[in-house]
Amino acid sequence: MEIALQEAHKALSEGEVPVGAVLVSEQKVVVSTRNRKEADHDPTAHAELMAIRKGTALRGDWRLESATLYVTKEPCIMCAGAMLNARLGRLVFGCSDTRFGAVNSRYQLLHDPGLNHRVRVKAGVLEEKCSAILREFFNLRR
Repeated sequence: MEIALQEAHKALSEGEVPVGAVLVSEQKVVVSTRNRKEADHDPTAHAELMAIRKGTALRGDWRLESATLYVTKEPCIMCAGAMLNARLGRLVFGCSDTRFGAVNSRYQLLHDPGLNHRVRVKAGVLEEKCSAILREFFNLRR
């Protein structure tokens, strides 16, 4: 999560919403990345999707059953859907997102018994640090 926070700080310095993500497999970092919506002019360039895209390309397999994704903020619906489609094994996230969170807060996509895959989830890792950087970003914007 510390690496994901480093990525979030890079995103902050680039004017992006400060969210960082790290994909780990077999106890090795496969990729670390951050939000790039503004830089790439791409509404899908969330940190989680960037990590999934790069990670699956590097692995040569779209399935991530043995991988863990660390992300500083609870994923949105789009990112949670991508995790399900990639068959992600585990998600670890920092702070909750009560407005748009699709894991535990507003929606619970990764736990939905009607879907063909479920992702193990651990929430609240370095929660205060993860929420502090988001507060800093939005305080600067208001």
